[in-house]
Amino acid sequence: MSRKQVNRFDVLSKANAGFITVREAAEVLGISERQVKRLKKKVRDCGADGVIHGNSGKTPINKASEGIRSEILRIRKLEEYAKSNFVHFTEILDREHSIAVSYTTVRKLLESEGIKSPMTKRRNNPHRRRKRRAQAGLLLQMDATPFAWFPGDRRLYSLHGAIDDATSQVTGLFMTKNECLHGYFETFRRTLGNFGIPASVYADRHTIFQSPNMKRHEIDPSVPINDTQFGRCLKELGITLIPARSPQAKGRVERLWGTLQSRLPVEFAIHKIKTIEEANAFLEKYIYEFNANFAVEPEDAHGTFRRLSETEEIEHILCIKEKRVVDAGGVFSYDGKTFRIVDHDIPIPAKARIDVLIGARIGVMAEYKGRVYEVLPFVPPKRKRRAPSMTERTTAPPPQDHAWKDGVAANVILLSDRKFESDESHRETLRLVEKALLGKYR
Repeated sequence: MSRKQVNRFDVLSKANAGFITVREAAEVLGISERQVKRLKKKVRDCGADGVIHGNSGKTPINKASEGIRSEILRIRKLEEYAKSNFVHFTEILDREHSIAVSYTTVRKLLESEGIKSPMTKRRNNPHRRRKRRAQAGLLLQMDATPFAWFPGDRRLYSLHGAIDDATSQVTGLFMTKNECLHGYFETFRRTLGNFGIPASVYADRHTIFQSPNMKRHEIDPSVPINDTQFGRCLKELGITLIPARSPQAKGRVERLWGTLQSRLPVEFAIHKIKTIEEANAFLEKYIYEFNANFAVEPEDAHGTFRRLSETEEIEHILCIKEKRVVDAGGVFSYDGKTFRIVDHDIPIPAKARIDVLIGARIGVMAEYKGRVYEVLPFVPPKRKRRAPSMTERTTAPPPQDHAWKDGVAANVILLSDRKFESDESHRETLRLVEKALLGKYR
């Protein structure tokens, strides 16, 4: 018997002998009077065995068998599961291996073998959490995080994501090599397809979301600021952009990264995913499984997500838009390349300002007064130039004793170092400087 059981037997024996009342015995033992009466009867009938629990020394009926415990330990030692936390590992046992055990069983078993969860840590600087929005769709938090997502690959890839503030539902995930506009466009495209248009977006102050002149504008309002491509996209959809001043301000998406950085590498290892393309195909369906485990009910069940109207073409919104001017033939240039607008029933007048649309799904298109036009690459004919005669020379040739007459290589000491003579990039540099300095004499 334990010390506690000996003390309980002594008190109950005194209660049976009439030395103390039932109420006094209940106060001493810290149990109810009804419990004291029940235990008094057991002590009278069974003596000291009356204070010993009936299951004492017996194997619990819900205890995992030695075979199951050994199988769990064997599975845990597999390479793809080594970095999974205990909660995630419990889910994997049920989903992948049909072993339905509780989290407590898994935790106690693994800890008894000296295995620690990779998510075990203490939070040193707790922050007060902001209250959730009442309805789904009122606020969407967006961010991206670089991480080595693929087992055995140390390269960092950026995962872009969006999470609803009211329900903690992940609305979209998309991976690219770096944090970029394309990643946010695709994340938002998945959000619009899965849930709808939110009322506002909460994001950091990356130049993808706001102009780099914003800080200067806050000090000097005369400094002009323009919408970024993503800011313009949100404005077209009627979405308010709220810039966060610290990572803690958008804590829900920051905590999402901690969860995904623990789970996704394990899931990628299980499903043999090793490329960004495979990961994006997997993430498109994975968010539903993730939301089933982590989403919460909103305070108000009436969501505010809005569906796209029939007049809103998502491909013509989630793209880059730049202003250009067309000529009389419907030709415009962009990034050193020339394009011709395909004729429609309503032609575009000469010198009209159009919007050039550049997107991953639409390529290059043109928009004028709400109408979108197809474009084709256009190569303008080269003009035949007549070689100028000596009589047409407008500048006098340099004298024979001119400092640059023998070329740049003979006069620029820094660039004429002999050790670079065989270097093609060096020769290109010489030609560039020669063109800049002697071009007027040609």
